[in-house]
Amino acid sequence: MKKAFLLSFLFLLLNCEKSGTASPKKTVEEIPEETTTHSTLKINKDQSTIKGRFPAPEGYAYMNVHQNSFEEYIENFPLKKYGSPILKYDGTEIGTQHLHEAIFDIDTGTKDLQQCADAIIRLRAEHLFKMKKFDDIKFHFTSGDLMTWNDYKNGTRAFVNGNSVQFKKTENFDDSYENFRKYLDLIFTYAGTISLNKETKPVLKTSDLKVGDILITAGSPGHIVFIAGVSENQNGEKLFLLAEGFTPAQSIHILKNPFDPKISPWYELDVNSPETKTARYFFEPTNFRSF
Repeated sequence: MKKAFLLSFLFLLLNCEKSGTASPKKTVEEIPEETTTHSTLKINKDQSTIKGRFPAPEGYAYMNVHQNSFEEYIENFPLKKYGSPILKYDGTEIGTQHLHEAIFDIDTGTKDLQQCADAIIRLRAEHLFKMKKFDDIKFHFTSGDLMTWNDYKNGTRAFVNGNSVQFKKTENFDDSYENFRKYLDLIFTYAGTISLNKETKPVLKTSDLKVGDILITAGSPGHIVFIAGVSENQNGEKLFLLAEGFTPAQSIHILKNPFDPKISPWYELDVNSPETKTARYFFEPTNFRSF
């Protein structure tokens, strides 16, 4: 329990399942390995990026994205060697290893912090840091309090007393990447599905879905997956790659599609669907949101 000793009720409802006492309610972890068939689509196992390893299905093409955009950053994100397992923050393997197709080549940290909401927070923050868009690196705690990177690097720290949060300048200026990672660990501790749901806006049309958008159930337990690739055919129909972190903190990974192996790991998505099934979690209702 990474927060119980710090906070009371205010921060109990945070990320996937921060208490660590149970799995998310609508999970499909029980899908047995023998019932999952391999995709018939081509996978370039020797390629090391999302866009390179997972070519668009026949008749589809990747959507054009702007150079240096978050979409480009994710679609070209480096992947670990094909077949790499999902590892927990302590370096051990999780029990479910048959529902993912790729592992993002990024650390998970050494504490049980970088869970489901934190996965997309991590990638978004890393991209903004890389692009030197420091003013945009800011996330709310579940309490509603805003913690910006600019404040943190200038020495401001959060002090929690019961249900209240106070910010005080106690440290010297430090804009190093090492301090940035400490900032992210703070965000991972106090932000989650509830805060991300509030600081994003709904996507109302399927045609507007793009890489980096999230599918979210806000609460405890809650969960988030994010779009990691988009391809489109001449009729304007789209297919999507989905990725996630999970609880306990573990490797960010691309999901298989056990419900439609013919197009796996791609998914058909509909923002108006009453329920969206993903490999490890059912979202009801469907709630797509965008930063």
